[in-house]
Amino acid sequence: MGQSLIQIVDAAVADAYRRGGAHLVCRPGCSQCCVGVFPIAHEDGARLREGLEALTQTDPERAARIRARVADSLTRLGPWFPGDLATGILNEDHEAAILFEEFANDEPCPVLDLEHGTCDLYEHRPILCRTFGPPMRTEEGNLATCELCFIHASTEEIAACELDPAIPAEEETSNEAFNAAHGLRGQTLIAYALRGV
Repeated sequence: MGQSLIQIVDAAVADAYRRGGAHLVCRPGCSQCCVGVFPIAHEDGARLREGLEALTQTDPERAARIRARVADSLTRLGPWFPGDLATGILNEDHEAAILFEEFANDEPCPVLDLEHGTCDLYEHRPILCRTFGPPMRTEEGNLATCELCFIHASTEEIAACELDPAIPAEEETSNEAFNAAHGLRGQTLIAYALRGV
């Protein structure tokens, strides 16, 4: 599922890391970007579910810890979830977008091992998690980076390390095909994607 997209993204990120060198400080234990909810595509959710199911076979204790964190997260998120609680799909209207800006900014990702600061489903992580760190274009056309990376880099150095700008279009095409094939729409959150797995 979406393997070619994963290969394209991982190759582009590896290239950006080669060019970024010491400016990219992302490594195990740095988990700042793992706190605060963010929308994921249903294709990302399916990949996470595959990872959790596989982990259940290889490391059932760790899988059980993820499920417990998912349940705890759902309890905290539920009362203010700006979407459909039954499906876990985020609302797409303007009011929901405004609500989401302030929604669960302190909520840790349920697949984050807080003790070690690492992702328990790293090989199955969403595209956003894979691409976070290297400079990437925003919808407005600006280059954005993790606030911990490129601190002492010049504008030119940042631009020279930009993640392949074709990645968002590749991701969108893959997500649209996945949604069409599965009768889905919109986006969800990691906790909702993993509930009941």
